[in-house]
Amino acid sequence: MTESSVSLPGVIETVDELEELLSRPSQAAVDAIRQVDGDILVLGVAGKMGPTLARMARRASDLAGVERRVWGVSRFSDADARRSLESHGVETIQGDLLDSTFVDSLPDATSVIYMAGMKFGTTGNESLTWAINTWLPSLVARRYAASRIVAFSTGNVYGTVPIACGGSRESDRLQPCGEYAMSCLGRERIFEYFSRTQGTPITIVRLNYAVEMRYGVLVDLAQKVYRGEEIDLTMGHVNVIWQGDASALALASLADAANPPWVVNVAGPEILSVREVCRQFGRLLDKSVRLAGCEPGDALLNNGEMAHRRYGPPQICAEQMMRWIAHWITAAGPTLNKPTHFEERDGKF
Repeated sequence: MTESSVSLPGVIETVDELEELLSRPSQAAVDAIRQVDGDILVLGVAGKMGPTLARMARRASDLAGVERRVWGVSRFSDADARRSLESHGVETIQGDLLDSTFVDSLPDATSVIYMAGMKFGTTGNESLTWAINTWLPSLVARRYAASRIVAFSTGNVYGTVPIACGGSRESDRLQPCGEYAMSCLGRERIFEYFSRTQGTPITIVRLNYAVEMRYGVLVDLAQKVYRGEEIDLTMGHVNVIWQGDASALALASLADAANPPWVVNVAGPEILSVREVCRQFGRLLDKSVRLAGCEPGDALLNNGEMAHRRYGPPQICAEQMMRWIAHWITAAGPTLNKPTHFEERDGKF
């Protein structure tokens, strides 16, 4: 029995409970971790999703009976985040990934999870966005030419698609809107270039959108409903996926890294109506709902069917997430206070 098969709680009361649940590995993640040799290095580990994935890699390795080191690299502006990772068996390295000397000094690792990136603050700071999202991947790809790499990207590279199509698929034409999405496509192309020229096996993960109790599209909407704020329906439909499921799918994709890169969408199975999500939160929170505007016929949507067939479907459905989030908000649980701005249609973040 894997840890992911343990029964789910009716509510989540504490951050410790939340982080334990988020970092439970799936069977597919354990199987992949068993197949790959050597140490694992997570770059950009202190971001919103990095601690979940690093802890899961550690737990999956232990379940698989594989002795390895799991490293997490970040600037670690939050010392508590660093201590938490170390308390769960993740070794940490502090430094600036834009410093090529620092990147060259990092330890050898058979598997690299690339999670570094810049989204918010792109507008007005475009040059830094491009440096982080395109130049940094070249430093990492050169340093880890002999490793296998899972590189996180975003479904924003597809652009908006008709809702009726069921979401963008991996083979669809890429039409990024705005400098953030364009720089993310640049990141993909840099990794693809080094994969083809160096033979580095790589997986590119296009994610839409990770959610947990403290951050995500559903948290944004629930907070607006709870505070009685007006909700804009400009982006009327959305994909979400439990952050633990997204991490498990990404780890499972390590075993499929290839040259040229294996590209996989990581998204939940449902296309959610923002209008209906808000109404559901209204019922759960006992609040009236204020909606503005009308839903257009398109949205930024990923189709995650290929990943679900390959690695198994997500374990947590959107309805369960909404129930947990509603309780978390009414119980005044902590949040990251970082809106996703998922509703932006002009690509400016």
